[in-house]
Amino acid sequence: MPSRELIKDKLTSNAARVDAYIDFILKPRRPETLYEASRHLISAGGKRLRPFLVVKSCEAVGGDAEEALPFAAALEILHNFTLVHDDVMDNDELRRGAPTVHTKWGVPIAIAAGDLLFAKVYEIMAAQKLSSWRLRECIRRATEAAIEICEGQVLDISFPGTAEVTEEDYLFMVGGKTSALFKACAEIGATVGGGSKRRVTALGRFAWDAGIAFQLVDDYLGATADEKTLGKPVGSDLREGKKTLIVIHALSHASAKQRAKIKSVLGSHAAGDGDIAEVNAILREIGSIDYCLRKADRYVAKAKARLDAFPDTGAKGDLLELVDYFTKRSY
Repeated sequence: MPSRELIKDKLTSNAARVDAYIDFILKPRRPETLYEASRHLISAGGKRLRPFLVVKSCEAVGGDAEEALPFAAALEILHNFTLVHDDVMDNDELRRGAPTVHTKWGVPIAIAAGDLLFAKVYEIMAAQKLSSWRLRECIRRATEAAIEICEGQVLDISFPGTAEVTEEDYLFMVGGKTSALFKACAEIGATVGGGSKRRVTALGRFAWDAGIAFQLVDDYLGATADEKTLGKPVGSDLREGKKTLIVIHALSHASAKQRAKIKSVLGSHAAGDGDIAEVNAILREIGSIDYCLRKADRYVAKAKARLDAFPDTGAKGDLLELVDYFTKRSY
């Protein structure tokens, strides 16, 4: 079986165990609407990359995957909490091809559902039988990630109104919005597995770099993929004024005419499909889309190098395959 299909099967198998745990944690109770809304995005699917990172990081340091499973579920719940609130802030109508929570139930229920998910993260972790030091470390790292996610999200929504956003600004924002949780997943998995401080740090850095690559590929897909692949309308990043690395690079390398066209579409919800296609053609012509992919490849290489000192176990192989899997989704 090709390695891509093999890692996909492993993701699916791990996801089934994580989803079963989440179903138990979010079993229906009154008020039913709150629990239905809180389960909505989780039920809509997703690759469950973050729980896989938790489990495989645990195994990579010689730990027991069963001990890591509750933490994997908790961090997937944390991820979905951020999605529910992000969709409210961005006013997105689709997520994973399904209506967003606030679209279906309204903003007040969506906020409450997100809050419930956030509380469940700590309910799960507090119930686990780890040594007090390891448990504190897991809670501390999850909390740090949650704080950085908030910081990254606010930067993301402030960038459309910011005249000049640099590549450094962008990478700092992505570090908070995406990489912080990847890093926490790997560090928590390794902590649960009893990994040394050096191993925990190395896995965290691996996941951080992988998270940057993941977001860069997301930006690429946002500029090139169809609605079925994206799970949201084509061109939504441009219409929302998102300052992705592609846009940042293009604005700094475009001619005056090209820059004027990009700016006329960026942040314009009235932009038509023809306008989006024209801007995407400009982004390709300038080389901004290729630049984004080259940057992603460099972060992939950095991430993989972080694992060089680890023994060649199945878990290490799975982590390396995982990076290739989610950074080569359509190219």
